[in-house]
Amino acid sequence: MKLSQFKFKLPEESIAMHPTKFRDESRLMVLHRKTGEIEHRVFKDILEYFDDKDVFVFNDTKVFPARLYGNKEKTGARIEVFLLRELNEELRLWDVLVDPARKIRIGNKLYFGEDDSMVAEVIDNTTSRGRTLRFLYDGPHDEFKKALYALGETPIPRTIVNREVVPEDEERFQSIFAKNEGAVTAPTANLHFSRELMKRMEIKGIDFSFITLHAGLGNFRDIDVEDLTKHKTDSEQMVVDAKAVSMVNKAKDTGHNVCAVGTTVMRAIESTVSTDGHLKEFDGWTNKFIFPPYEFTVANSMISNFHMPFSTLLMITAAFGGYDQVMAAYEVALKEGYRFGTYGDAMLIID
Repeated sequence: MKLSQFKFKLPEESIAMHPTKFRDESRLMVLHRKTGEIEHRVFKDILEYFDDKDVFVFNDTKVFPARLYGNKEKTGARIEVFLLRELNEELRLWDVLVDPARKIRIGNKLYFGEDDSMVAEVIDNTTSRGRTLRFLYDGPHDEFKKALYALGETPIPRTIVNREVVPEDEERFQSIFAKNEGAVTAPTANLHFSRELMKRMEIKGIDFSFITLHAGLGNFRDIDVEDLTKHKTDSEQMVVDAKAVSMVNKAKDTGHNVCAVGTTVMRAIESTVSTDGHLKEFDGWTNKFIFPPYEFTVANSMISNFHMPFSTLLMITAAFGGYDQVMAAYEVALKEGYRFGTYGDAMLIID
């Protein structure tokens, strides 16, 4: 497959600027991949497509306030710093992106907070935009993290939602079951699930399995090669524990449905699968890149938002639903006024 095959015209007005009033009342397109049939529903109707002992696999990663604004020493130039991950707890080292990168050199000090209460020193250049910062903070680590996060804001992707962050983002950019901190962007398929919907699913006998994959900015990076076999994705930390393995494998072995909630879950479970198609325990990193054609081995259904042109998220969705069918469904979505992006509507792909 070529990058250009994932091009489509996405009008700006089709990108969701805000979430729906209620999580489970976004629109839902249901794509039957065996027939190509399309249904138009509301997200909470998803309950009708699953039964007792079916399993939904969720990503319980938690987004942290990763975007900070500071000033460079001496010049006072405004700098945006995007926290990616903590490299060393004891030394307060963080892997970050900075913008504008050209103004930042090794040895520069950056000041954060109204009273410059947090200071960081640039100690390494890792990429053209990436840096390693050492935060100069003497207190306990828990106190440091609390102070650091208090300075940050919810990291709404600017490439998707081109507006100021508002207070509701702090809640709505996080799933209701977010637990393990480490993501810099939300697994968007999670955001459609309300407590009420999950309670109704539970009453119906549907089981919930949780894995963790800390979604990074690699999900939104531009692909700069036409031949997709030459693209390399950023590594992301993930954990699949024994409880998740047992629940998913039992569903597979007893002929029940396994639904991957989002592209992050699909990548995670496909990163740790045995030769006989069963899920395995895993604690490490994955840089798995899925694009058509691809033979999936664990899930037989998938929930996904409507994604951007050329995105790796669209490629995974097309690999699962069938390239021609998914691209045709996207055309229908545009004509029917579906909302795209982080706060957009959802697609359920089933057999």
